[in-house]
Amino acid sequence: MTDRTMIRVGGLALVGGALAFMAVFAYLAANFNYPEVLDGTADTVLPALVATGSGGRLAWAIYSFLPLIWLPAAAGAYQALGQHRRGAMQLAVLFAAAAALAMMLGLMRWPTIHWALGQSFVNAEPAQRATMTALFDGLNTYLGNYLGEFLGELSFNMFFLLTSTTWLASSQQPRWVGWLGLLTATAGFLGMFRNITALVAPIAAVNNYLLPLFMIVFGGALFRIGGRLTRA
Repeated sequence: MTDRTMIRVGGLALVGGALAFMAVFAYLAANFNYPEVLDGTADTVLPALVATGSGGRLAWAIYSFLPLIWLPAAAGAYQALGQHRRGAMQLAVLFAAAAALAMMLGLMRWPTIHWALGQSFVNAEPAQRATMTALFDGLNTYLGNYLGEFLGELSFNMFFLLTSTTWLASSQQPRWVGWLGLLTATAGFLGMFRNITALVAPIAAVNNYLLPLFMIVFGGALFRIGGRLTRA
């Protein structure tokens, strides 16, 4: 694959990933009260999860693999911007890979372990339910809050920060793309602490819109860079 093709693939991955993210998010919001359901207890969440049926499980499976878009996105961004700040962009690639792994591990608990727990929960004895509840809560804390949300979001926000500062340093046009990336990364860093303090909850809510917006904008910008290389 040529450099220009990799850049364009990276741009398409960001745009397609953002659109897929919004589609899956909307489906889960309508059928599973997502993301409010994340604050629910096992006795309400697990039966509701299973009640979504095969469609709901498929949606979670698709959601689980969407973080893979960070890999081609990072490769494309590196090819487009690496010559300007090679060290920063190499670090950006590593953070993108960490984000993909952490977010996948966090999301995959829903169509796998949580799904199995939900199927068994309804007919389980009280003592078994207590054990399942403890497992459910533990998985949500470790795989959900710590890995998927905190580490995953820390990593892709670092990717945004590094690529945006490199964009501005490289004199790429338009410059507002870099500033939008810095705004998105800053809001993301603050929103990461929503599970610790409610003070940043409004910022996290705004970032839910900034994130796909910047992915589409940055993806389109990368695709345009790849197009210029093609014509050159």
